[in-house]
Amino acid sequence: MPRRFLALALPLAALSLGISPAQTAPRTVEVAAKPGGRWVERPVRTLDDLPGAAEIRPDAGLSRYGGLAARKEKATGFFHTAKVEGRWWLVDPEGCLFHQRGVSSVTMLPTPAAEEVRKRKFGSEAGWAEQSSGLLREHGFNGLGAWSDTERLRAVPEPLPYTRIWNFMSSYGKKRGGTFRKPGHTGYPGDCIFVFDPGFEAFCDEHARQLAKDKDDPWLLGHFSDNELPLPADALKKFLSLPEADHGHQAALKWLRDRRGAKATARDIKPEDLPAFLEFMAGRYFRIVAGAIRRHDPNHLYLGARFHGGALRRAELFRAAGPHVDVVSVNYYHAWTPDPERLAMWSRESGKPFLVTEWYAKGADSGLANTGGAGWLVKTQRDRGLFYENFTLGLLESKDCVGWYWFKYIDNDPADKKADPSNRDSNKGILGNRYEPYAPLLDSMKRINERAYGIIDRFDRD
Repeated sequence: MPRRFLALALPLAALSLGISPAQTAPRTVEVAAKPGGRWVERPVRTLDDLPGAAEIRPDAGLSRYGGLAARKEKATGFFHTAKVEGRWWLVDPEGCLFHQRGVSSVTMLPTPAAEEVRKRKFGSEAGWAEQSSGLLREHGFNGLGAWSDTERLRAVPEPLPYTRIWNFMSSYGKKRGGTFRKPGHTGYPGDCIFVFDPGFEAFCDEHARQLAKDKDDPWLLGHFSDNELPLPADALKKFLSLPEADHGHQAALKWLRDRRGAKATARDIKPEDLPAFLEFMAGRYFRIVAGAIRRHDPNHLYLGARFHGGALRRAELFRAAGPHVDVVSVNYYHAWTPDPERLAMWSRESGKPFLVTEWYAKGADSGLANTGGAGWLVKTQRDRGLFYENFTLGLLESKDCVGWYWFKYIDNDPADKKADPSNRDSNKGILGNRYEPYAPLLDSMKRINERAYGIIDRFDRD
């Protein structure tokens, strides 16, 4: 790892005292939902709060992918899943039990000022990729989340397992017409995705042909099909509100009449029809995209479509995804500590493990306005680190969670006017927008990440 990265990543004040920063950390953090919001103290659990924390040493004996070399299942040459003694795991290509700790959007910033700094710090784009991979590895990360620069990052001498996102529905919508930009994701008319369009299935098959290029790559963990699709609880009513000639309206009306009689209309909807239709509609989406993915890449995991918001409460969506995905993916915001009951529901209803594919907190000390995005606002980078420890301990305690991806690698650059509205002015990264590492945040990340397997063992024993 380059010395300039290593030096920046160590909290100098703590080192001068000869202690770990977390040993003196407060057990509460002041949190707000947004700038100008009310600050509220929330409790945090850190590594030091675990019984016998000092005995949990950094993980050793790892495979080249980051799996546990001493704990093996069947090796297939690709990542797959297994449930072992009641806990779900990913299994790496060598057959080693594997838990993913990753970062999303590991990319270079395109603004002129950021480009100037990048060239000065890293030289070439290849230098950026190698040194950034080294920084992630040094802090216990073993994966790249969605929207990462996989071509450059895969080419480094010691790559990290990576994922790809393909945007099946939003790409179809762009071709078809009718979609629009919303902060963080694509918008659809009336929140109705085009899953009943007669051309959607053929489009997905053609779109998935590009997956074949990497189908033999063992470093590819798997594929996300879309991000944050609108999947509202009242989808049936919304589809029936579309114009009568719309394929979605026609499909919803047929479904309702098959269920309630040949003359049924929206006035005849019963409360139990709403979750039933949502499960039917989402199941059609997952069946179509899963089929396309597996026809062109039968080797890698299908990681779902990154549920978000109210979808995380809807058991019917997890039931719909379960028969078709290998892993359920969720963007988990507005939770300070993971809710064990909700985590258990995701896996119980789907029958599959889950990945947390987005979450973060923003620091008020970053100099950024922090108006964009769904993550919590805290006061300092140290508080961001405490949030990381608190949140990830809750995930490691769950026997259904096989990993997570912090959102994201580098802060928003307000000079990037082409960025999504949710990604323009906020402190989301492990680096500032001039490639300076946030040392206190990275310190906490390292403490958890490099002990993840030992922490899992401690939770499972207790």
